[in-house]
Amino acid sequence: MLTTIDDRALQSLTRHPAATPAAERAFERQSLEARIEMATATAAAHAADVDQTGRFPQEAIACLRDHRLLGTMIPVEFGGEGARVADVMEVCYGLGQVCATSAMIFAMHQVNVACLVRHGRGVTWHEQMMRRICSEQLLVASSTTEGQGGGNIRSSDAPIEYHGDQITLERQASVISYGAQADAIVTTARRLNEASASDQVLVVFARDDYTLEPTSSWDTLGMRGTCSVGFTLRASGKVEQILPVRYEDIHTQTMVPCAHLMWGAAWAGIAAGAVASTQLFVRNAARRSGGQLPPAAAHFTKAIALLNTLRGVLNSALRRYEQAVDSEKLLRSLEFQTAMNLTKVEASELAVETVMSALRVCGLAGYRNDTPFSIGRRLRDVLSSLIMINNERILAGVTATSLVSGLPASLRD
Repeated sequence: MLTTIDDRALQSLTRHPAATPAAERAFERQSLEARIEMATATAAAHAADVDQTGRFPQEAIACLRDHRLLGTMIPVEFGGEGARVADVMEVCYGLGQVCATSAMIFAMHQVNVACLVRHGRGVTWHEQMMRRICSEQLLVASSTTEGQGGGNIRSSDAPIEYHGDQITLERQASVISYGAQADAIVTTARRLNEASASDQVLVVFARDDYTLEPTSSWDTLGMRGTCSVGFTLRASGKVEQILPVRYEDIHTQTMVPCAHLMWGAAWAGIAAGAVASTQLFVRNAARRSGGQLPPAAAHFTKAIALLNTLRGVLNSALRRYEQAVDSEKLLRSLEFQTAMNLTKVEASELAVETVMSALRVCGLAGYRNDTPFSIGRRLRDVLSSLIMINNERILAGVTATSLVSGLPASLRD
């Protein structure tokens, strides 16, 4: 059971952190578990409305801001807490159990922050941005999909245009999740007009640096509150807003592993939420029938086993990442990249299978939207995991590289 905080303490902690130094000190005393509990409680209270109306989960994001979780990964020297990827995954997992939209927004934000933390140090502009993320609790979105390229984030159409020490960019972004609600955008772009599509850079623009013109709507099966609208992004800024590392390196060292770990934690949270509903259903059914389990109870055992397997996949991938994180050679290795990409495929497919098993246990009570055991929203949300960077695209890439690599000679890693 997580630690609870009384009403007076909660009121003091839910002021904007920039408002009172005392509140900041109070946040330092809070455990991560207690902060997750309060964020998930807020997200849960509004999750159904967020889904039904397809609106941004403003209450959950405000709570994450109030508890200073948006800047938690940023080093202490820049105002953050120096949290690990594992800590962020715990928040994603907790939020995913009650509101997939909030979990995914938090995960995507933290992937962007991770790129800034690892690759922005030593550049005054980026260090100031990290301080702003902490002090103002800025929400950071990303623009990595463009035009007809869709999910191929290793290809950019729009180039950076240089004007002395200034830059401009105009790109047709097919999707920018929560773009209209973000305080900053991290975007890929071609390094310059003459560069190839794969010769990319990553640029950070603050809200005053860009405009967004909507080009598409977002009326989807699930993840409705991410508000992943298409935009024409027009931005201008300084040359130093370009991260001083090739995007190819950012992609392999940070973007891919952090995204697949944090997204996977959010999907595991969705699966865990479905299993919790199923557990409640089986207990209630057994109580009503004098202890006799319902006919589909065997699927509950399967759902538990699948969830445990999913957690194992993510924990194994996290350990591999933590072992490699300080070695650029290991992070760039074919073995590591293959493992991280397959983590995404395995996590997404296991999450969907877990939720489907939960639905089979609950039957009509899970299929309906008006029961305490409803699985519908979780199923719709988790299905997005299969196409969020399409699994077939990932598997095709892994197949091509696996043909030229050796096979494991031992059961041990």
